[in-house]
Amino acid sequence: MGILLLLNLVVLPLFLLHLYPVSILSAPYVFPEKYFINCGSGSPETQGGVRKFVGDKNPDSFSVVSGKPITDKTQHQPSSDSVLYQTARFSSDPFYYQLDITDQGLHVVRLHFLPFAELGDALFNVTTSSKSLLSNFSVRNSSSFPVIKDFLVPINSSKFKINFIPAHQSSLAFVNAIEVFLVPNLKDNRTHLSPAGSKGKYQGLHSQLLRTVHRVAFGQSQSFNDSNAVASEWVADGNYIVVGNWANNCPYQPNLHYDDDDLDNENYNAASQNFIPGLVYSTCKQVRLNDSRLSNYPNITWHFNVSKNAQHFVRVHFCDILSESPNIVQFGLFIYNFSQQINPYLYTVKTAVTFYLDFVVDSGESDFISVGVVPWANSTENFAYLNGLEIMEFITEPGLEPEISGPKRRNLVYIIVGSVAGFVLIFCTLLVAFLLFKKRRKAKALEPMVSYGTLPFGGASPYIGITSESVNFPPVPNLNLKLKMPFAEISEGTKNFSAKLLIGEGGFGKVYKGILRNGLKVAVKRSESKHGQGLPEFQTEVMVLSKIKHRHLVSLIGYCDEGSEMILVYEFMEKGTLREHLYRWQGNPERPSTLSLLTWRQRLEICIGAAKGLHYLHTGSDGGIIHRDVKSTNILLDEEYVAKVADFGLSKSGLVDPDGFSTGVKGSFGYLDPEYFRCLQFTEKSDVYSFGVVLLEVLCARPAIINSHRKEEINLAEWGMIWLNKGELEKIIDPSMASQINPNSLRKFSEIIEKCLRPTGANRPTMLDICGDLEYTLQLQQTAVHREPHEDSAVDSSFDMSSRPFQRLPSNNYPIEKDDVPMEKADGSDTTESGVFSQLRIVGGGR
Repeated sequence: MGILLLLNLVVLPLFLLHLYPVSILSAPYVFPEKYFINCGSGSPETQGGVRKFVGDKNPDSFSVVSGKPITDKTQHQPSSDSVLYQTARFSSDPFYYQLDITDQGLHVVRLHFLPFAELGDALFNVTTSSKSLLSNFSVRNSSSFPVIKDFLVPINSSKFKINFIPAHQSSLAFVNAIEVFLVPNLKDNRTHLSPAGSKGKYQGLHSQLLRTVHRVAFGQSQSFNDSNAVASEWVADGNYIVVGNWANNCPYQPNLHYDDDDLDNENYNAASQNFIPGLVYSTCKQVRLNDSRLSNYPNITWHFNVSKNAQHFVRVHFCDILSESPNIVQFGLFIYNFSQQINPYLYTVKTAVTFYLDFVVDSGESDFISVGVVPWANSTENFAYLNGLEIMEFITEPGLEPEISGPKRRNLVYIIVGSVAGFVLIFCTLLVAFLLFKKRRKAKALEPMVSYGTLPFGGASPYIGITSESVNFPPVPNLNLKLKMPFAEISEGTKNFSAKLLIGEGGFGKVYKGILRNGLKVAVKRSESKHGQGLPEFQTEVMVLSKIKHRHLVSLIGYCDEGSEMILVYEFMEKGTLREHLYRWQGNPERPSTLSLLTWRQRLEICIGAAKGLHYLHTGSDGGIIHRDVKSTNILLDEEYVAKVADFGLSKSGLVDPDGFSTGVKGSFGYLDPEYFRCLQFTEKSDVYSFGVVLLEVLCARPAIINSHRKEEINLAEWGMIWLNKGELEKIIDPSMASQINPNSLRKFSEIIEKCLRPTGANRPTMLDICGDLEYTLQLQQTAVHREPHEDSAVDSSFDMSSRPFQRLPSNNYPIEKDDVPMEKADGSDTTESGVFSQLRIVGGGR
């Protein structure tokens, strides 16, 4: 009888489980009892969702040193958590909470701030014993309340302090509520990434202190807070999308599976219930691959602002709530230019299983992290999706341990320190004063900038002199020393970089108008002088421009790399950028008087000039040069509206390496080749695609990317192809051009656009083909030439670019047109007849 009972209790359930493979839910995360503190409260216990908050006036397992409690029961409207914000602890002196830690390991530290009227101007620092959590923190400029700050802190001792330190004597520090509770440690050996690609595996993650920067729920229409989850606060993804014409919010799916299996393989991890809100996994943003000519490789890309030159912990959340059955979908995840296959069914046989991937990501010189998903054509179901994303920044700033003690001890410490170190302190003070005085006298050789309001790059010194003691960049290799210019001459020509001569700025730095000693007008592009920002782009542009000469390419006058300065000098381009003349003037009462509406003939001539410049780049004997950032702001116009291609900071020379040509996500969104998202390779046909977008800009007079509630209008290339496929492109052209364009010219121009924007690079024309087609388009505009419809796709032989005379530069074997032979100026430097300055590059476009 006992044996039968044992069989019924043990064997039969196992047998039924074998027949019915129902998932066993992993044990949900359960909040521990400590520590949830309602600051300034005398209540023995207050409720906060599943967490039980206690008042800090009568603590038993923690202590509060200094600080004054205040109470205001009427300040805030009642809500589920309103009790946390009806009281606060504040002080004009430093104070801290000291907690008794029983279980060492990774803890969530969450701080709540909602100021009373007298605390609105509080400015303070928050530190642990070793690191700074918040520096010069204020809630004054917050857009929503309460302000909640999340951290992951490894605690390896039995005592843990959180210090609140006023920033200055007249300020206050305050806090409404504190949460400190144990969570599972982060797994080490995560994939380590940078904007340039993978850097291997990251070790030591479990010892890092992290600050939450973003928690984003995809497919949500608004932000939400789930107090029952560890990661409680989430925002919608809409404000972060930069490429998403094809994006859709997926339907809500309430039935989720939390596997008890680990799932861990490389970065795959099973999600625990109550750790991430179920609402994050119940919705997603999706993109589907369609068979129309709209795009063969649709994708969604988001940009998340982060700190430059910092490391970040990135967790990406997935749950396939779209598939009706398992094993029918896989797709690609992109972080910068790193790609990873996502197969939700490698370690499970069910749909709607929650899991996540972890990465360590270096931002480098980028101030955003780019994340994207793209469907794979070889998948049974051609879609991609993303449910959630968390980004946390590694905290490296050292923390301040304030001395909180009575007056007698403070005086004693002062006397001891003063008696022992007084002479040393006085000596150091005098030495520093002497060095500063000497440095200031040396800087007076250059004109002080005190009258210009702010420095070009936000520096604190009123002088721009760079001394020999300045931080020097690594030596720039292979630069043409004939083009090197002294800093003093550039400073003189720009009147000490006067703010009145500022004509542009962007990611590289600022551009000033100037006049050299020989009377030549120039544009001076000066980089930021801190952290070596833009050094690779500076080197690339100097090396590229010093060895190429062409009538339709930017001409470099000189450069300066003294000390920490990185300056490029170009001949001044009177008419600015093509973009300004296409649509910036529309509806802008403050547009410069030099801007004018271009005629259709002028637009065609500008396109022909830019195409010739790009053709020249692509046809070098060493594999050519790929521009990689072709856009309307990088096509500049001289006084006669002659077009020149500018900004070669992202250019790549040499033959394409099919096994390793991945060079990072470069260029500007809206112009990026969609084939790149599939193969991560830039070729000269990528420039052709970008040039096709420029042609659409020229025709339609609108930016490549706009904000619109109609998602098909966001991306100009996709919008234009929709109307091209309908045969109705004339409905979206610039209204001012409608009466100017010859229908035959428009038809041919539309055909060129269609060829350039083909999804596959191999099917796109070369820039030589485009030159010929554009010449023919101009001929059709000028003369009413009758041709049969089938002849419009051919290039008129009279405009065959291959028959035009070329000669070669002996130094680099790049072709140069006869009328573009460089002239020697009075100062011995070479230039072409027309000048240009290189427009500032803004990677990602539209930011």
